[in-house]
Amino acid sequence: MKRNTIRVVALIVAGVVTAVGAATPQGSSDFVRITPAQIHWQDIPDGHGAQQAILLGDPAKPGMYVVRVKFPPHTMDIPHWHSMARYVTVLEGTWVTGTGDTFNLAQAISLKPGSVMLHPANGVHWDGSGGAETVIVQIIGEGPATTTAVDSTKPFWIEVAH
Repeated sequence: MKRNTIRVVALIVAGVVTAVGAATPQGSSDFVRITPAQIHWQDIPDGHGAQQAILLGDPAKPGMYVVRVKFPPHTMDIPHWHSMARYVTVLEGTWVTGTGDTFNLAQAISLKPGSVMLHPANGVHWDGSGGAETVIVQIIGEGPATTTAVDSTKPFWIEVAH
């Protein structure tokens, strides 16, 4: 009786291992790897040198996207909001952030590399490089996403005093 139980358990284990092995992708072509050298930075129009790189997806289309934004020293954007939530991770430099309709650098919060900030859908904020260093952030969100300035009569990108 004991031998039969062991054989049954062994057969069940072998069946489970075989089933799991068959369900596991072997060299799936869905994997994407992007090295820093492969990142294609594009100038943001009227961005005072700010650049963007779309790594995955497309912010203008339905689905998840991953973009990076590079802020040159002393370059920030004015108060604005996005139609969908965005998750931002600071990769390089000190990212200066603020919330609300009024741009006031004295009330900004500085975030070091490794920091994360959630921009909730329709949450008014402003951010960038408030100092002498370049800042790079990575943004993950769901598209289609839009950006709307609080005051569309003002330039979206500004240079702060140094």
